[in-house]
Amino acid sequence: MSEESFYLSKSLFIRGLQCHKSLYLHKYYPELKDEVTESQEAIFQIGYEVGDYAKSLFPGGTEIVYEDNNYDEQLELTRAEIEKGTATIYEAAFSYDNIFIKADILHKGNDGWELYEVKSASDIHEHYYNDISIQYYVIKGCGIPVTKAFIVYINDQYVRNGEIEPRKLFTIADVTAAIEQKQGFVKDEIEKMRTMLSGELPVRDIGEHCSNPYECDFSGHCWKHIPKEYSVFDLKGNGANKYDLYRQGVLHLKDIPLDILPYGQRIQVEMFIKKESIIDRTKIKEFLDSLWYPMYFLDFETLFMVPIPLFNGTNPYQKVAFQYSLHYIEKEGGELKHHEFLPSNGNDPREQLIKKLMNEIPDNACVLAWNKSFEEGRLKEFKQWFPAYREKIDIIINNMRDPMPLFRSKDIYHWQMNGSSSLKDVLPVLVPEMSYYGLEISNGGMAANAYIEIIQTKDANKKEKIRKALLEYCRLDTLAMVKILAAISIYSCEL
Repeated sequence: MSEESFYLSKSLFIRGLQCHKSLYLHKYYPELKDEVTESQEAIFQIGYEVGDYAKSLFPGGTEIVYEDNNYDEQLELTRAEIEKGTATIYEAAFSYDNIFIKADILHKGNDGWELYEVKSASDIHEHYYNDISIQYYVIKGCGIPVTKAFIVYINDQYVRNGEIEPRKLFTIADVTAAIEQKQGFVKDEIEKMRTMLSGELPVRDIGEHCSNPYECDFSGHCWKHIPKEYSVFDLKGNGANKYDLYRQGVLHLKDIPLDILPYGQRIQVEMFIKKESIIDRTKIKEFLDSLWYPMYFLDFETLFMVPIPLFNGTNPYQKVAFQYSLHYIEKEGGELKHHEFLPSNGNDPREQLIKKLMNEIPDNACVLAWNKSFEEGRLKEFKQWFPAYREKIDIIINNMRDPMPLFRSKDIYHWQMNGSSSLKDVLPVLVPEMSYYGLEISNGGMAANAYIEIIQTKDANKKEKIRKALLEYCRLDTLAMVKILAAISIYSCEL
């Protein structure tokens, strides 16, 4: 029997709570799904890793292995383990009311079975209660005396010191009372989904639910009527609600009434309609006058979606810098030069990185970083890890300048920037011959995933290929700032 032979599973129940239409499409039109992205694959992998560490909270258990849709076999193996008195079962499989579920951890406590649902997040989200509630419903329905239910999640205050300590890495929350109260809700929702699945495709328009709590994998199908470029959903910043505008029949950016928009959004729409730009030469000159030589352009790449800290002294999900690019010009009219750092192995890179960086940036340098608060944050972390560099780091932070506010405040704005002040959106507008298009690695998330792959892979050729792609991407981040600065300098000369 396959999973699709059941009306529902744990994941399908959660999908149905988010959107009945998504559940229906999954059941009957799975070919309409979007392709799984690399970032989604990375999230799945993170979940697997966290789950493996959580098992060590209850060592010595038996895992019910998933293979080739063998659902009947999983049910039978689970039944056999319970009958022979196994105290801990990982991925235990149950079926009740034509619903199939697998429990992360099922542990025999003093008063009965305890259910543990493992999450890679650092806090408990409301929808997690629905997740464990459907499991509780099915397992209790099978006649298994579940007396306690827990959500296991990441303790983001944990600091690694040597080997990972699962008891410190995780927080375990007793949610028994909450999910018992949800059992009536679970039963009602199951009946609603059954009725829906036995009928025609539900009619439901796009809305906030398309990405809450999860990104729906039918977005490509349901959103196909939305323009690919310059739609109402390209409206940036706070102010008018994009979904409210859509529900009023507005699809295109050009059709948004200007009088309802705050300044930033109004400029985006108005400039798009007129195909015009804003150049505040006075503000540009003020910024340029705040700079001096030698001039350094700094960008870090960081780990940031890692729940299991890789290095001593770091926390779960902490943004740990592992790479930098540093373009620099020593004097006005001088040659553009470049330094960079990216470790060649999986060892902790932090001390080597900060030592090299501190040697390469002189005390009197003007240091530019796009959205400098990010780079400042990483430098402050290095102050904590390596106090010997504290004074030098403070000097660098005090000497940092940031071009991004010129674009965020719309002092420099071109309609093709589409409301964005991101380096990746500004660069091809001001420097048309340059862009991130076509790079193997083209954003920070991909960079973080690539570095983890460098650490994990044993393939030397693959490791070197990824390394070259990382260096190319980070190098472009700082070269982009150099070129953008040159472009806006021309505007100031026209005063």
